[in-house]
Amino acid sequence: MLELFNEGQVYEVLLVTHSNATPVGVVRKGEALNFKLFGGRSAEELKAHPYASIQITNDVELLVKLALNIPVNVEFAERKPHRWIKGLPGVYGEVKLMEETHEDKLGKATVLRCSLKPEGVIEGSLPPRPISRADYLLLEMAVDLTRLFVATREVKVELARNLYERIWINYQMYKRFGGNSEIAEKMMGWAVSSLRWNP
Repeated sequence: MLELFNEGQVYEVLLVTHSNATPVGVVRKGEALNFKLFGGRSAEELKAHPYASIQITNDVELLVKLALNIPVNVEFAERKPHRWIKGLPGVYGEVKLMEETHEDKLGKATVLRCSLKPEGVIEGSLPPRPISRADYLLLEMAVDLTRLFVATREVKVELARNLYERIWINYQMYKRFGGNSEIAEKMMGWAVSSLRWNP
């Protein structure tokens, strides 16, 4: 399974922990998949229970819904101490953790640097669904929206405006490339609402 990941490239995958699932960007280095968590439920669960699964999907809406805590209809399987989503290929293993301080335009934060060396393979198959250019834009909108939420909470006015502008531009391109998901409309609505609190 590791051979599917080129070293040094960032892959958007699903991280499944003790009771949570969230998208995360992983980078392969040698025999391990490395990723960072900026707080949240998955980070807290890994501190208490350092076992996880990393799974591959080409369902961009699933990634976006999980990123934004929108309910999804999936089934889980379990082989203690690991858990994963049924039907999606991936790997599982113990996660090595290290906390560090990270600083960027959003400010300082404690980051959980994680490394998973696969101990087993999760069997699964992906539907033969190609990823469209609209899909890529939907994913970028979700990433920027989560950053916009933080920027408005931290009263980073200029950064919030820049993120909103990027979301708007990507939304326009998303529509131009034939995107028609209700999630895109919801994200635009949330972006507008978020910016109103930070004029």
